[in-house]
Amino acid sequence: MRRTPALILGGGPAGTAAAIALAQFGGERPLLLERSRETGNALCGGFLSWRSLDTLATLGIAADDLNRARITRTRLFAGSAMAEAPLPRPALAVSRHRLDTLLMARAATVAAVERGVAVRAIEDDTIRLADGGTLTTDALFLATGKHDLRGLARPEDARGADPTLGLRVRLTPHPALGALVGDAIELHLFDRGYAGLAVQEDGSANLCLAVRRSRLTEAGSPAALLTALADRSPALADRLAYMAPGEPIDAIANVPYGWRQRDGVAGLFRLGDQAGVIPSLAGEGMGIALASGIAAARAHAGGGPAAAARWQTRFARTLARPIGVADWLRTLAEGRAAPWMVRASHPALIRLIAHATRLKTGVIPTT
Repeated sequence: MRRTPALILGGGPAGTAAAIALAQFGGERPLLLERSRETGNALCGGFLSWRSLDTLATLGIAADDLNRARITRTRLFAGSAMAEAPLPRPALAVSRHRLDTLLMARAATVAAVERGVAVRAIEDDTIRLADGGTLTTDALFLATGKHDLRGLARPEDARGADPTLGLRVRLTPHPALGALVGDAIELHLFDRGYAGLAVQEDGSANLCLAVRRSRLTEAGSPAALLTALADRSPALADRLAYMAPGEPIDAIANVPYGWRQRDGVAGLFRLGDQAGVIPSLAGEGMGIALASGIAAARAHAGGGPAAAARWQTRFARTLARPIGVADWLRTLAEGRAAPWMVRASHPALIRLIAHATRLKTGVIPTT
């Protein structure tokens, strides 16, 4: 059995941010385990708000290394209704492959990184690996994203009676697609779901959907759902025209939007989606992942593993406002009031909501 003072499970933005920050604040060289051997392209998280870009800069990741183009507007659609407003500050869209590659490379300079290592479960404070090995640690930083780990899984009721599924399709790079979307982050609202769209660093676009299971069941399949949505929304149909024939539709099931980990225990820091899951229409998932990793590392540097319990409770309170506002917006966006909501969306209101769904950097707990 191996032992390490600080162990990070997961090499996404939350885990790599924690690794970099642990070295910055405490001079530690943690062990980071990532189950994939190569960096893939995660289903969600391609939008980086202005605050996320500021956070990445503190970790040594420059915005221009992600994408030189900026997003300056948000655009909402619901049926025939459309509204548009400037963002408070420029943001950007980037593929998760690009973002995760840069963060992992930075983390590898300050942490011991082992890839292709899958964790099977945590039992009696022992981390059991898929290859039969075991690990123990004084401080566990759980950064497994939307994937639960046996022994530390989020509660079943967090998914709700009609759980949300995530779908993602890639739209092929094309000058006409770039001109159509431009410098905007788009949100297309429909019955029991919504889709987000922005142009990434290579000119392609990720169309990411959050859909209630009942809506997908009624459609019959992801492909049939896209066809039905295009029939009802000319704007979405225009974008889907750039989906290559036979393009795969990636999916993830049972996303527990609105859930927060409200209490904590010594030695366990839950990060990113393991701390709280904000509805993706807010565009703050990456912000929460990065901020949680940094704040948890700072708390550990100041109080050691015992600081985890108090930190987790305080971080849950910090998440209450952005997740609460985003969950309320999701309820409106998925219902019959969506066209009314879009028509009533004044630019000043959209900017206010954009601020309300961001983490307040000055109140993120460190102990």
